[in-house]
Amino acid sequence: MTRRDFITLLGGAAAAWPLAARAQQGEQMRRIGVLMSTTQDNAEGQARIAAFLQGLQQLGWADGRNVRIDTRWGAEDRRKSAAELVALAPDVILASTGSTVAALQQATRTVPIVFAITLDPVGSGFVASLARPGGNTTGFMQFEYSLSGKWLELLKQLAPSVTRAAVIRDSRQPAGIGQFAVIQAVAPPLGVEIIPINVRDASEIEHAIADFARSSGGGLIVTGGQAIVHRDLIIKLAARHRLPAVYPFRFYVTGGGLVSYGPDLVGQYQRAASYVDRILKGEKAADLPVQAPTKYETVLNLKTAKALGMELPPTVLARADEVIE
Repeated sequence: MTRRDFITLLGGAAAAWPLAARAQQGEQMRRIGVLMSTTQDNAEGQARIAAFLQGLQQLGWADGRNVRIDTRWGAEDRRKSAAELVALAPDVILASTGSTVAALQQATRTVPIVFAITLDPVGSGFVASLARPGGNTTGFMQFEYSLSGKWLELLKQLAPSVTRAAVIRDSRQPAGIGQFAVIQAVAPPLGVEIIPINVRDASEIEHAIADFARSSGGGLIVTGGQAIVHRDLIIKLAARHRLPAVYPFRFYVTGGGLVSYGPDLVGQYQRAASYVDRILKGEKAADLPVQAPTKYETVLNLKTAKALGMELPPTVLARADEVIE
């Protein structure tokens, strides 16, 4: 080999090296932690994590190829699960709900956290503001407060005879107070009296709904928050006392509730994948604004309506996104 050939070969290798290095770096294994609030055998939880994984795949991330995903499911001790995930040194962590965000923020103030569903991230202290979250946490809101008034409007459309509405709320959370205030504001023009039922324990809910149902013209509105813990009981009580009820999420209706109007929670997880992707590519959680839901859905259960002796208005049926028969 001549000196000129050697120099040419060396130059070609030097030019190729950065490209090879960049290719290797582009396929380096990244790490994502996931902290879910449901148990692993929960169908809703499985649908949500599947949507998240699908979102990642569409953005070029595949578990086992260029990213490793470590998941913790519905542990009773969320603090322990959060600490375990943080100890794995992930590049970013997906938090399913507000309770998991709280546990993760106690475990780290440096690892980026993206929440898929949180009721009131500012009121809960998770972010400084919606536009500029600051810190290490950002994500997607569960509701805008203005949505709450539509629950009462929907109840009145489904059951025009309703003159009293019991609102099941969590008065310990800012969001529960805010949602109740919006419902109260839209009630007078609709001619509906609003009665709060605070979520504390199953016994209190059962007694409060039984007392409310003793008078005619009643209906229920279930808000977000801790009511979800007692959802099976609330659905049974609504059926027992023949109360038309509006719920915030689809899974209430698949569980036997009458109607729901709320965000597409499964879709929120697919949207969360976009923020995880942006963080993996170098953006900071502090600079990514908290986003409100972009898709809301109305789900009706015809079997429940029939059991209540209700004939659903054609206008409501026409705009329903899903009708369960």
